[in-house]
Amino acid sequence: MSSSIDSQTAAQLQEILVGADDAVEFLSGLAGMAAAAVSEAAGDTIECAITLKLHRRPVTAAGSSARAIELDHVEQALGDGPCIMALREMSTVLVVDVSLDARWPLYMQKLLDVNIHSTLGVPLEISGGAGAALNFFATRPDAFSPDVYEKAEAFAAAASNTLQLSVRLRTVQGRADDLEAALESRTAINLACGVIMAQNRCSQEEAMAILTKVSGNRNRKLRDVAKELIEQLSGSPVRTHFDT
Repeated sequence: MSSSIDSQTAAQLQEILVGADDAVEFLSGLAGMAAAAVSEAAGDTIECAITLKLHRRPVTAAGSSARAIELDHVEQALGDGPCIMALREMSTVLVVDVSLDARWPLYMQKLLDVNIHSTLGVPLEISGGAGAALNFFATRPDAFSPDVYEKAEAFAAAASNTLQLSVRLRTVQGRADDLEAALESRTAINLACGVIMAQNRCSQEEAMAILTKVSGNRNRKLRDVAKELIEQLSGSPVRTHFDT
């Protein structure tokens, strides 16, 4: 696969990432793009589902079709199959002909029942303790020739980089949200202490002790008691002033 195609694929993946409103929309776009890329190489319609491993448990995240999603669900329910094996061993797993493959007999029969005759599981490297795999399905045996196999792996390599970027962005956003929440809590507590100090002509330590006692008596978090006090006095929610 040429570097120009790799660059084009990476650019398209980043466009999907930037344009998606949430993780599900991004992964659905990723599944559709994977199916289209491999279908073009195969000269046939290939469907794709995406399996994510979160907290050591694989789950179906998205798919290019309802059938792909359903087959991925079946594999998760059975607890093993080519995609789960690919994810577990971090190596590509190919089923050349479903009717002749003796592995996972229950799953193979489910594939045959819906006219799937070959499948390919391709793992994606993701940092942060997460994992993912592309689960490809074809309606004819031996659909994943060496060229198609290589295309699927090349796409997975490009997708891995974008998924890692997605994880990093969401980690940064999560940390930013946590920081904003912490700043709001600290602001509310400081303001509430100021009000108590003015009302009772006491020190900051004494004001904090009063606020803590109220929090304990009401069995509510300190920040919630502080926010309620400030909102009752000001008639508006507590806000930080660190916006750019």
